[in-house]
Amino acid sequence: MSDWILTFTGKQFTPSDPRPELFDIRDVAHSLSLLCRYNGHCTSFYSVAEHSVRVSQICTEQHQRWGLLHDLGEAYLGDLPRPIKGDFPRFVQYEEALLEMAAGVFDLSWPMPPEVKVADDKLLATEFRDLMVDQSYLKLLAQDPLPGKIEPMGPEAAERAFLERYAELTQ
Repeated sequence: MSDWILTFTGKQFTPSDPRPELFDIRDVAHSLSLLCRYNGHCTSFYSVAEHSVRVSQICTEQHQRWGLLHDLGEAYLGDLPRPIKGDFPRFVQYEEALLEMAAGVFDLSWPMPPEVKVADDKLLATEFRDLMVDQSYLKLLAQDPLPGKIEPMGPEAAERAFLERYAELTQ
């Protein structure tokens, strides 16, 4: 078996040794639109792409692109649930290396601004409230949910929303 993955646009991308010229926003949008948050343990399909668009919308203008791209590594590596990710330091190293390289490719500051993590956690509380069966865990989170209710979009709409948001933030 090879050490590369075949991306949506047909690139041979090696996650353990990425090359900047192989990053493609279309690959990121497509892959993240088909990945379900919470390993699929939510009440309906809710994509990482939609989550990323929402994070970008609650970041300050200065950090909105980082908000959109904060989970970019998942497009090339997949994801591990938070409770076990720390048990896999090599995975975390690959993810950090991908994000650092992507920061250069997409003209983002490095490291990722702390504000993005705060926005991510704020949305996490909202997602728990709106997309999880058991609401009791909300009290364990350090953030209050945002107003309004999340009505998840399907993968095609999430991919479109991600690409439109990217275009909006890079023009």
